[in-house]
Amino acid sequence: MTKSNTAPFDGVQRETLRAIAAAMIPASEESQLPGADDPAIFDDILASTGRDTKALADALTMLHSTVSGDLSALRSAGPGTVLERFRSENGATAAIFELAISQCYYRDDRVMRAIGMEPRAPYPKGYAIEQGDWSLLDPVRARGKIYRDAGGGKTA
Repeated sequence: MTKSNTAPFDGVQRETLRAIAAAMIPASEESQLPGADDPAIFDDILASTGRDTKALADALTMLHSTVSGDLSALRSAGPGTVLERFRSENGATAAIFELAISQCYYRDDRVMRAIGMEPRAPYPKGYAIEQGDWSLLDPVRARGKIYRDAGGGKTA
């Protein structure tokens, strides 16, 4: 699955993103799972930034400057770390990082197998989902309509 796609980020931005991916989802020898910085997963991340590429590139440049090029400062995501501060100050951009990294990680065939899922597209076979407690929606139903009708298909 390796795409070897290095665009649209420059080398510094790619290495900064790789450090962030490793901090978010580190490899697990115990579970024999790759980290999000695994080459195949990381290439998928690079190829999947889409419309968020510019915002991510700017954030990567800023993060690299924040740590003065010391990427080891980005390899931890716990409380009080550079990444945690970035997340609290830049929630929307941090959410873009989190989504891009996690979606690519969890669609990797090795990860899918490890969590007990067949590595395939969900359509057309679908996936069996265990039924939950539908009564949890009762408060939402009791709240009533909270939207405005769009006019019921009438034209002006």
